[in-house]
Amino acid sequence: MEKAKDVDAVVLVGGQGTRLRPLTLSAPKPMLPTAGVPFLEHLLSRIRQAGITHVVLGTSYKAETFTDYFGDGSAFGLEIEYVVEQQPLGTGGAIRNVYEKLRGTDVMVFNGDILSGVNLNGLLATHRDNSADVTLHLVKVADPRAFGCVPTDPDGRVEAFLEKTETPPTDQINAGCYVFKRSVIADIAADTVVSVERETFPGLLASGAKVMGHIDTSYWLDLGTPAAFVQGSADLVRGLAPTDALPQPAADLLVLDGAVVASDAVVGGGTTLGRNVKVAAGASVDGSIVFDGADIGEGAKIVRSVIGHGAVIGAGAVVSDAVIGDAAVVGAGCELLGGLRVWPGIEIPANGVRFSAPS
Repeated sequence: MEKAKDVDAVVLVGGQGTRLRPLTLSAPKPMLPTAGVPFLEHLLSRIRQAGITHVVLGTSYKAETFTDYFGDGSAFGLEIEYVVEQQPLGTGGAIRNVYEKLRGTDVMVFNGDILSGVNLNGLLATHRDNSADVTLHLVKVADPRAFGCVPTDPDGRVEAFLEKTETPPTDQINAGCYVFKRSVIADIAADTVVSVERETFPGLLASGAKVMGHIDTSYWLDLGTPAAFVQGSADLVRGLAPTDALPQPAADLLVLDGAVVASDAVVGGGTTLGRNVKVAAGASVDGSIVFDGADIGEGAKIVRSVIGHGAVIGAGAVVSDAVIGDAAVVGAGCELLGGLRVWPGIEIPANGVRFSAPS
């Protein structure tokens, strides 16, 4: 398929990532290590692969972390510009806020916390072939009740935007990726809080604008929760989700420089071990993300969890479906299960937290 031309990419990365705390206390969600690199690097690799080279990042929370890492984008084969949102403007307001940086006839807009396998050139083709004002990526999901639904007519034209309901009329949901004619963005109110989902899109429909859906069943995951974040990283490591930024070929395990794993430790399920991580004898790590410098003790068991930078997991401890903050210490024999979150620097003594009686 022909590469994209005369199109800008906009990535909205201004959110505070409250659902992922404490991980996002130190870095914005799109900058969290995900399969070996910041999540945003995976998305930018897909944008570059589609032939789009001019990218505008709409930042706010810890904006400097983006510029410090990506700079002008040249190291990533891109030209990256930044617009800092001084106060929250909503999804529509954030898009309008970057308007002055845009150059192309069309603008592809991404939410910075969505992991998606959509064919970006196919999305752009749907937009241009139909001379649409806006085209939305719509993905079919097994259970659409938790999402806003977007029904389309037989030609793919969007008919309505429906709020979450227990009886959704369609399995098509808004997947958080759009193509706008640049002129349409100009019509969004400037310096105003605007919801693209609740105001801009319904307003376009009411005015008779042509709003199309690009419908597919590609990989799609919102990385907003710790469980989804862990799953997305594991899927990237194993090659189940597309990226051009994986530090190694897809495999069951990603091990970064300096990590040391004991010969009898068992590590897999799409786990990423960060730089200088230590995994001691008899330990197991399954489907998890272990940030740089963490220490997994002898016989410890880590399952579907995130272990923060420099955290220490004591001997025989069990951490399952949990988040351990940076530099936290989980004492030997502890059991941390089922959504537990330990804040950075907290020290839990040996056997200090358990869900079962010690043997």
